[in-house]
Amino acid sequence: MKTCNQNIEKTIDLAKIMLELAQSGDEYREDSGCGILFGVLRDSAYKIIKLAEAEKKAHEVKGFWP
Repeated sequence: MKTCNQNIEKTIDLAKIMLELAQSGDEYREDSGCGILFGVLRDSAYKIIKLAEAEKKAHEVKGFWP
């Protein structure tokens, strides 16, 4: 697999870890500031996944994805 495609896959994996951390953070938070932090983390992860999936699809259409 090309390095550019590996980086897209790693980005998706990293964003999934961000989602897990946001979930755990929400479960164990002690104040509203943490809620805001983990909400931003969750929102960012979803945005990153959406962008990375779109780029993966673009690579597939161009024939760059195995």
